[in-house]
Amino acid sequence: MNGEKDLETLLKSMKPKLNDGEFVFCKAENLEHINLSQVIMTFKEEESITVITKQVVADQLHLDYSFVASWITLTVHSSLEAVGLTAAFSNALSENGISCNVVAAYYHDHIFVDVKDTDKAMEILNAFSK
Repeated sequence: MNGEKDLETLLKSMKPKLNDGEFVFCKAENLEHINLSQVIMTFKEEESITVITKQVVADQLHLDYSFVASWITLTVHSSLEAVGLTAAFSNALSENGISCNVVAAYYHDHIFVDVKDTDKAMEILNAFSK
């Protein structure tokens, strides 16, 4: 099943869902001591491997982080070829002083915002469906 490409449909039906917990972006030289079932995402960069996981897991593994985030999933199945979705919600968040880190996965877009901005971010994202 292919994801939705129409921007208007995506914005009206994105239905943001707040995932439980607080999440962090960490760096690791390797994944040998990390249980991948506890990881949300990894991405290999030239400098190191980025690991997104719950803050409690990072603390248990003594991984360094500086940003504690809430994780919001846009529940609409968006196409990886869709144009404008990221720009639309990131602009709306930016206009309200909210930084966002976005991960596009196969089915959904995932947004990480500072925990202090969670309620306002959810309000902004939900406004698209009105």
